[in-house]
Amino acid sequence: MSLLNSLFSGVSGLKNHQSMMDVISNNIANVNTIGYKGSRVTFSDTFNKILRYGSNPSDTSGGTNTFQIGLGMKLSSVDRNWTQGTFEGTGISTDLALRGKGLFVLENNGERFYSRAGTFIFDAEGRLVNSQNGAIVQGKVANSEGIVPPGNYLEDVVVDSNLRLPAVATTDIAWGGNLDSSSSLTRSENFLQTGNINSALAVGDTASNTNTIYDENGNEYSFIVTYTKTAANTYDMTYDLQDEAGTSIVGPTTVSVAFDGTTGEMLTMNGNPPAAISITDASLGINFSFDPTTVTQTTNSTTLASTVDANRTPTIVTGSVTVFDSLGSPHTFTVKFTKTSNNNWAWNCSLPTASGVLTGNSGTISFNPDGSIATVSPTPPVVTFTPNGGASSQNIVLNLGEGFSGITQTSSSSVVSALSQNGSAAASLSNINIDQYGYIVGVFSNGQSRPLAQILVATFPNLNGLISIGDNLFTVSANSGDPLVGTPGETTGTTIQSSALEQSNVDLSEEFTRMIVSQRGFQASARVVTVSDTLLQEITNLVR
Repeated sequence: MSLLNSLFSGVSGLKNHQSMMDVISNNIANVNTIGYKGSRVTFSDTFNKILRYGSNPSDTSGGTNTFQIGLGMKLSSVDRNWTQGTFEGTGISTDLALRGKGLFVLENNGERFYSRAGTFIFDAEGRLVNSQNGAIVQGKVANSEGIVPPGNYLEDVVVDSNLRLPAVATTDIAWGGNLDSSSSLTRSENFLQTGNINSALAVGDTASNTNTIYDENGNEYSFIVTYTKTAANTYDMTYDLQDEAGTSIVGPTTVSVAFDGTTGEMLTMNGNPPAAISITDASLGINFSFDPTTVTQTTNSTTLASTVDANRTPTIVTGSVTVFDSLGSPHTFTVKFTKTSNNNWAWNCSLPTASGVLTGNSGTISFNPDGSIATVSPTPPVVTFTPNGGASSQNIVLNLGEGFSGITQTSSSSVVSALSQNGSAAASLSNINIDQYGYIVGVFSNGQSRPLAQILVATFPNLNGLISIGDNLFTVSANSGDPLVGTPGETTGTTIQSSALEQSNVDLSEEFTRMIVSQRGFQASARVVTVSDTLLQEITNLVR
């Protein structure tokens, strides 16, 4: 019978090393299977036959050990290795890889499954499904405002490929930047006319000069000065301030001037000594000095000229942003800042004439000595925009900031820009992205993005308790524990990598090494069977 024991022990080695080889071959076959987790085999011995029980030591003799002979070996376990596999980039946004212990939750024909393989596509109905078997990925779908509901209630992840966003009218614009504190005033302060009038002009002939004048809001005007000869050494000097449409704002005003026939210097203006003339219009913010007193009349050619504020550039700082009306039509909205005095600026908003009409589109902003905003008037600045083309009227709040946020005034160069605006045109879904927290974010044709859904993942107390059913799918078992469904991130310890797939974690070098071990174990067990058979044959030969 002892020979039969050795025979059966050898057979158990053959059988179980064959099982080990089966596991190894399955691992190697799945070396390129997406999300595959390799398995390993462990062995244990079986029952042991006791030949003699041990004895206790006594005062006169020592104790003895129990004599046992093993009866072979058996499979102890087949465990799955859940270590992280490497990622392979695919460039397909719906290919997803999991980093961590979580699994995707899938549903097919009312049954729930779990998988590490993220080869997903959108089907004809917009559902995110497993490309192999059509199992639907589970998660949460956002509402029409792009808000994903809280909790872990699971539903099919569905994205409508024909989704469109309605137009949103702009109601708020946030501005930021700096206004140079060392800037000169915007409005023109001095108009100095120079040059000569040819004394040979006939009575009734004219000589004129024009230059550009700015009001404190940065609007341009033409200041035109014309000399009309009325007699020898005598002229009517007419000055006229006109807007861009050619409408007279100040003037035309005529002053009689006389020149010295010998020296050519200006002698009188309306019979008085020559003096600068103040040109003002308080409603428009126009206030400059017109000084023609250096003009001469000689036999030289006519060379009338002028300079405004020594040819300095007026301070005009602008920033523009595209705003949208209720129909989604875009309009270029420009805000202009002009300096009125130290620490004080005026702001004015404008749109192209074809866009519509703005009201309440001007005000002031004052700064503290440290460059922070002191006051903004009106508070808050609200501009009413009445678009052309049938869109409804809308109020736009200009958020210029407060304190050191928004607009500041320091010695740095002037630059103002829109930080944000909350309007948008109507748009269609053009692309989707999936972030590490499972949010499926829709990118629309107007450049905006909005969450559309969120993929949830499940973790288990005992991953090795899951049962593989093929197709890279697992189901729960009595020893896996209940699935803990949550959002990717801190709660589950799992994040998602889009445009990548997790590769098999099978290590070929390790598998081939195990294959050699399995082969040698099988060969040795086969040798035990052969030798045991030979011994049995010798015993049977004793009766001959």
